[in-house]
Amino acid sequence: MTPICAFDIAADGTARPVTDLTRPCAAAYRWVHCDLADPDTADWLDATLPELAAETLQQVETRPRVLAHTGGLIVALRGLNLNAGQTREDMVSIRLWVTETLIVSSRRRRVFAAEELRAEVEAGKAPPAPGAFLASLCEKLMDKIEENGVALEDILDELEDVLFEDDTAQECRQVPELRRAAIRLGRFLNPQATALHALAEKRSPVLDEDAREDLGEIANRAQRAVEELTAVRERLAALSDHLDMAQNARLSRNSYALSVVAAVFLPMGFLTGLFGVNVAGMPGTDTPMAFALLTLATLAMGGLVWLLLRLLRLY
Repeated sequence: MTPICAFDIAADGTARPVTDLTRPCAAAYRWVHCDLADPDTADWLDATLPELAAETLQQVETRPRVLAHTGGLIVALRGLNLNAGQTREDMVSIRLWVTETLIVSSRRRRVFAAEELRAEVEAGKAPPAPGAFLASLCEKLMDKIEENGVALEDILDELEDVLFEDDTAQECRQVPELRRAAIRLGRFLNPQATALHALAEKRSPVLDEDAREDLGEIANRAQRAVEELTAVRERLAALSDHLDMAQNARLSRNSYALSVVAAVFLPMGFLTGLFGVNVAGMPGTDTPMAFALLTLATLAMGGLVWLLLRLLRLY
């Protein structure tokens, strides 16, 4: 199995790449980052990790969760999908098996938070312990989620300013897509906040007191992100309701205007239809002024209907 990267990380933050995974770790802990697209990865995970950990790291679909197992931690988390040409809200999954001396992570799609952590490790700024590594990864995942939340709120602020002024603006087409984006984020963000709270409360040899404190703060940030996302969804729902009511009001006004016009022209149409029948005995057929008199009578009837509607306050 050829991992994406593998390092033996010392307690001072320095790291050395590992080329032979069969050799024992000569540092504080080892990090192996795997790509599940590699056909040899599954066999290596099955041979190296406990059965439940190996199964979890190979799952096709996961939800954020934390599980203590045989002295280690099984952790599944989600991050924004920042891969080119893909939807940000279709969050990517990273799965981890964490012990005091080994961290194995796996992914199917590129996780940019893990890439940033890899760059820090290569620069000699690696977390000194597995607990600190886990906290650092969670922090990077949350940084990107919070940035996206701020951007979503900014877009919503601009939309509200525009659409409450002009509910027929082209920007209103963004509202359904923003609502779908918020729903997709909420699908994973809610369980992720729960998982981070559970992780911060775990009493495990993997997590020292400093790591639990850091994870507790990250869990609070995740909870705040959930609350902000809930507020965004409610604002989008209110904005959508406003647009629906404005459209319904326009339709009602147009329907009412058409009803008034129909009411005015209904007796006029009856009169012209009556005089339009081509049968014997129609009055005025021999009178040169008959057409003009019929036209004036029709207009007068329409005027009387209009006046009657006004007097009855029907419009």
